[in-house]
Amino acid sequence: MPQRCSWPGDDPDEIAYHDLEWGVPTQDEAKLFEALTLEGAQAGLSWHTILMRRDGYRRAFLEWNVEAIAEIDEASVDLLVHDTGIIRHRGKIESTIANARATLLLREQGLSIADIVWAYADPANEPRTDMQSQTDESKAMSREFKRRGFRFVGPTTCYAFMQAVGIVNDHDASCFRFSEIATMRSTLLNERSES
Repeated sequence: MPQRCSWPGDDPDEIAYHDLEWGVPTQDEAKLFEALTLEGAQAGLSWHTILMRRDGYRRAFLEWNVEAIAEIDEASVDLLVHDTGIIRHRGKIESTIANARATLLLREQGLSIADIVWAYADPANEPRTDMQSQTDESKAMSREFKRRGFRFVGPTTCYAFMQAVGIVNDHDASCFRFSEIATMRSTLLNERSES
């Protein structure tokens, strides 16, 4: 059995998420948008609660098509507030729509979510011995997101997002995924620096 981080415990869904997805670096807009939405939805809840609703989120938010999400109207929000497949919190639902619109504004400016978030990646990313819920980088990312019209993007949410999409590699140094993720991060950062 491979050595892994302790946080998934013995939950098979969390183990699968840890082993296959958590920390995998991505520049894909839909994946980044999904991660940002789910981390915002998690505020005040357990990750397991969100993980069990991912299919509901994909359905409710149109497979993470930001153009379609940006068009969701008030009547549709009223329906989503009663959708048991997602967290039925009006503010979180409305923030997803606002964030889709902010993403489209980024595009109009010749930018992407990836351009914003990967600016906060530390190329060295030494293994952390003191886990934190937020960092100077996540605070700066939060300020930048808010400046650009994003919502439900506080520093703690931004840090969890950074962990989820590989902007930081917070797998334990002894975890079998640490070195794999480190290699993927280096490749992505090199590609970004060359483009």
